[in-house]
Amino acid sequence: MGGGIGGLACAAALAKRGVAVTLVEQSEKLRETGAGIQISPNGLAVLRGLGLEASLMRAGAVEAGAVVLEDYERGRTVARLDLRRLPDQKYLFVHRADLLGLLARAARQGNVSFEMGRRVTRVFPGPVPEIELADGGTMRSELVVCADGIHSVGRAAVWTGPGPAFTGQVAWRALVPAQTTTREVRVSMGPGCHVVRYPLRGGELMNLVAVQERDAWAEEGWHHADDPANLRAAFAGFGGPVADLLSQAEDVSLWGLFRHPVADTWVRDGVALLGDAAHPTLPFLAQGANLALEDAWVLAACALSAEGLAAYPAARRKRVQRVIDAASANARNYHLRPGLARTAAHLALSLGSRAAPGLMMRRFRWLYGHDVTRTHPL
Repeated sequence: MGGGIGGLACAAALAKRGVAVTLVEQSEKLRETGAGIQISPNGLAVLRGLGLEASLMRAGAVEAGAVVLEDYERGRTVARLDLRRLPDQKYLFVHRADLLGLLARAARQGNVSFEMGRRVTRVFPGPVPEIELADGGTMRSELVVCADGIHSVGRAAVWTGPGPAFTGQVAWRALVPAQTTTREVRVSMGPGCHVVRYPLRGGELMNLVAVQERDAWAEEGWHHADDPANLRAAFAGFGGPVADLLSQAEDVSLWGLFRHPVADTWVRDGVALLGDAAHPTLPFLAQGANLALEDAWVLAACALSAEGLAAYPAARRKRVQRVIDAASANARNYHLRPGLARTAAHLALSLGSRAAPGLMMRRFRWLYGHDVTRTHPL
């Protein structure tokens, strides 16, 4: 269930081993959701395992050179993390639609069947799991994988825990034209807010994600349109290149950021949760899609192993929780208010990135160096 990144990757991985897979998607056709996406080395390992790395580069993926943290007022660089220090690894900026297209092609080449325009209303775990469809139909399978996102229908069938809570943060997303040769992701840090920007499709476009702390609630999901004037007003204090890019934004989406508890149970009687259905994460470490790719590979490998599905959550839970905690910490660090704490934090980042750049990158080895295709070969 679910034709997003995680669902397509899992379908392709299972098909790679000759498993008959049917993918059920509520949309009439696979379409872009959001805009840009960062594929870090841990996620790229899965795409490489599926044989998609070369195609991804031909589709216009931009290989990142650095993550740059900067001050919001004039764009002054606070710290620079050189991604070229990642040994034999790539960090990519990709248009989400391009990645979905490649994953769908891989699934079709593996003879995955697609049931488009069919919305799942209920999931029934059991000896032979079953799904109920809005059109009145039902489908049965030995395994039902629920990769249906933050509003997962399958999650309720596997685990009935507490619901999400609004974090007090909202995010805008926009794409603007930008003929550029830059290969950096830049995070402009302001009091209670920040803006992330990075190039897509060979530098033709710039992806913008702007996050603000506020009391006013916004609905969760990427498809809610907003007036660009609201985005510009919220970040009126930002200078440098950010101000110019925000002035170009025309089509803007807004969504509320909610904290979802990680499901205690991921597998129940032939039904398994994958990606956001099991463990939604905040976007402050750019790992949502990468975790879904990891899940997809590990789930497929476990399903086909002697250990079976029970090994899947055991292999994933500790790592997923660590990533979620790190993402939450990033939000706090990006949004420091003017004062001693902000000054000290920025000074430490600046000194660290200049005096010991290799040490700073080694702090992320646990994240980027993780390769599920080695720990769980298909």
